[in-house]
Amino acid sequence: MAIHTRAAITGAGALLLSALLGGCSLIPWLGSEEDPTPPSELPELDQSLTPTTLWSARVTDGTDGRRLYLVPTLAAGRLYVADARGTLAAVAADNGRVLWRQETELAFSGGPEVHGERLVLGTTGGELALFSTADGTELWRTRLGSEVLSVPRFADAETIVVHTLDDSLYGIEAATGEQRWHLTYPAPVLTLRGSSTPAVAPDGVIVGLSGGKLIKFDVADGTPLWEVTITRPSGRSELSRIADIDADPVLVGTTVFVGTYNGDLAAVDAVTGTVLWRRELSAHAGLAATPEALFVTDSRDQVWGADPLSGAGRWVQEALRYRRLTAPALLGQVVAVGDLEGYVHLLDAADGQLLGRTRVTKKAPITAPPLAAAGRLYVYADDGTLSALSVGAIPARTAQRAPEQADNASP
Repeated sequence: MAIHTRAAITGAGALLLSALLGGCSLIPWLGSEEDPTPPSELPELDQSLTPTTLWSARVTDGTDGRRLYLVPTLAAGRLYVADARGTLAAVAADNGRVLWRQETELAFSGGPEVHGERLVLGTTGGELALFSTADGTELWRTRLGSEVLSVPRFADAETIVVHTLDDSLYGIEAATGEQRWHLTYPAPVLTLRGSSTPAVAPDGVIVGLSGGKLIKFDVADGTPLWEVTITRPSGRSELSRIADIDADPVLVGTTVFVGTYNGDLAAVDAVTGTVLWRRELSAHAGLAATPEALFVTDSRDQVWGADPLSGAGRWVQEALRYRRLTAPALLGQVVAVGDLEGYVHLLDAADGQLLGRTRVTKKAPITAPPLAAAGRLYVYADDGTLSALSVGAIPARTAQRAPEQADNASP
């Protein structure tokens, strides 16, 4: 995970800041210095659940070694993926066959998002571009003010909402690319390098900002409907005061779940902005939720299961600490996360037990959250490898075990 600063930081100082937070690899020029948080060795595992790779192919060049937010998207039986060098591709979800590939020369950094016959992506250069899902033909592109490191969202058929790295929010006319409205929120001097993806509610859009604020705004004109601080920055140093909401807010019914770095996990009423509960937990990778359960990857790469009604911890899986886990994905009763060595780990949603794992690629990490859809897991690794996995059912002896309580549960 990297840190983004509004002030100019050069040379060794910039490199050091990029590695100060947990899970980052050793910087070669530091010589004999050891990583204070080395990735956990993988535990011996009696796999009670063995994922089956249905197909796997290297479709693009992936992230080009950078921390981007390029994710797989499924629509109408097709997976859409993009890479940092401008490749955009459509792949048949049933067999992995590439249906079309476009070389756009755009430095994609966020997306894609699909709506009907259109798909949209953001770029490192601060552009937003719309394409046809039929063959990848570019329909329009428009200039924004900053890099896009989140997924642009279709708030409805007419409006695309974008959150950029400088904490600006844009409403873009989907038909033409023209700007409808623009909001800018002041960001702290030091922030995580990333932006949360907006969550679309029936009556507005919800997004998390640097500095720990969660806001909801009107899609039509960008008017703020409510604003709440999830975590207030605290501490003596700028690093300790980082309280960003980089994890994408997750909307379940009328409740939005959100996590902050150096701060809290919280549930907020999506209609009023009232904080329903707040628990101390640092998170930036992301979370998944249903009406019955909440799952979070915390900043030490521990995976938590929690009660969505109170935030109380049900279990915690600590065996994967500092393996730079993705946000969790939920497929039935299985929780899946990717890691820095290209593994996908499967956990029992009832108690967090490690059930199985498989390696998608040996050449790159997985930073995009696995996509759980249509009874499968779709995994897009940083080297451009796209895979479809079948998970199967948890064995009866595991599924019937009573959930264990997390020791000193914090959420």
